[in-house]
Parts: sequence; structure tokens; C-alpha cells
Amino acid sequence: MKFSLVLATIGRSAEVEDFLRSLDAQTYRHIQLIVVDQNRDDRVERLMSLYAKDFEVKHIRSAPGLSHARNVGLKYVNGDVVAFPDDDCWYAPTLLQQVHDELSRDPTIDGITGRSIDQNFEESGGSFSKVGAIVDIYRVWSQAISYTIFLKRTVCDAVAGGFDETLGVGANTLFGSGEETDYLIRAIRGGQRLRYVPEITVFHPNKDAHLDVQMIGKALKYGCGMGRVIAKHGYPLHYRAKVLARPMLGSVLAALLLQPSLSRLRWAKAVGRFRGMVSEG
Repeated sequence: MKFSLVLATIGRSAEVEDFLRSLDAQTYRHIQLIVVDQNRDDRVERLMSLYAKDFEVKHIRSAPGLSHARNVGLKYVNGDVVAFPDDDCWYAPTLLQQVHDELSRDPTIDGITGRSIDQNFEESGGSFSKVGAIVDIYRVWSQAISYTIFLKRTVCDAVAGGFDETLGVGANTLFGSGEETDYLIRAIRGGQRLRYVPEITVFHPNKDAHLDVQMIGKALKYGCGMGRVIAKHGYPLHYRAKVLARPMLGSVLAALLLQPSLSRLRWAKAVGRFRGMVSEG
């Protein structure tokens, strides 16, 4: 079983080196790394030269846009299992072996998803379900984030059109997130069986800890992405009401507790989700 890791990157150097170092420490070594470089300089190329002798590396250039970059990278995949690490995440040494073992245990499973944790082993990147289960279109929101997804290549071949390039960071739209969830929903509706395994974890810094203006703007765009995916896939009205009510009520509660920054953040999520739901794309 060979892993093909599609790593889209822009604007980072130290974080990419940390990921490369964690990849070099893997106990499972059958790896292809595809680096989709959106930088205008050679910062990544210099780093890759340090590890090219340790595992298979493919370096390609791409225009900006996370979904676009991943679609470009998918064209070069030659492995059996595909993953989409962020350029600021890192792997524990046994991660790929764990994923290999999970997929080998049950050949009816087409992919594995897991949790995101930070350097303190606390959840990062969202709230994740504590219980393992087969992923469905409702649970998917708490069972995966892009860099914790490991899919058999057959899944990627079956998802027509790849990632929706109107979604995700750098898409030049309102929709700053949701591209991986949209991708998984299309896979699930196409008959692919994915299993969420909370013991599978990928390290990623917890950037939601800083409640500043930039984070509130990010929450708005991420909310727009979620709302867009919900509208695109025709989720029922009761579900839409639920995903709007939760951050709205949370905003009110934070205001009552004299936490104005948290209140604004949660309100931005709600506004973003609504805008995404009513947008025509």
C-alpha cells in the first residue's frame, strides 16, 4: 500500500520543513509526496532537495487557490491511498502505519478520517466526534478536516471534477472553506464507505485561540463556505436552522458572559453560514 500525499503550499517555509521532518520519521516508508508549490520563489524547492533521497518527491507549480492546487496535484498521484496534508500540519511517527492497518483490517472501507490535535494534544481545527462510525452527510462535519482524510485512490477517481474550485482558501469567492466536506459528501453519495476513527490524529496548530479581527473575518468566510456546501447538497430546513441557531445562541451567551470578542466571532459564523446558504454561488 503506497501513500500519495498532496501538499499544497504558499507563504510558508519553517512549517513545511517541520512536515517534511515528520514524514521522514514515519515508520511506514512507502510514500509519494506531491508538493504543489504556489510560491513565486524557490523556498520550497530548496527544502525538498534535503529529503529527495529519503522518499519519492514530486515538485510542481500551480496558480493560487487551495482546491485548484489539490486538483493539479491529483493528476500526479501514483499511490493507493491519497491524503491532503496542510503545509502547517505534521504527523506522528506511526500515523501512516495506523492508517495502513485500519484500511487493511476491513477491505470494504474506502477511506479513513480522523481528528486534528495541537502540540498539547488538545483538539484543533474544530470540534470532533468522540465516537468512531461510518461517515454520513450529517456526521461528516464533525468527523473530518482536510488534513485528516485518507482515501483510497479509487475514491478520488470516482469523485467527478475533483475539488470544487469555488470553495476553499484562495478561491476568490465568499466561500473560504468546505471544499473537503463537499468532496466527501460527493464520495459518500457515490457509494464510497468511509470510516471515522478518532484514534487517528494529525497535529495542527490551534489558530482559533486568538480572537482578533483577522480571526473574525476568517470565521465569516469559513461560515460562508459551510453554508454554501449545505445549500449545494440540499440539506433539509431543520438542519439549516440548527446550524444557524447554534452560533447565534452561542454569541448571545458570550455577550451575557461579557466576552465580546467571542460573541462577535460566533455571530460572524452565523452570518457567514446564512450568506452561504442563500448565495447562488
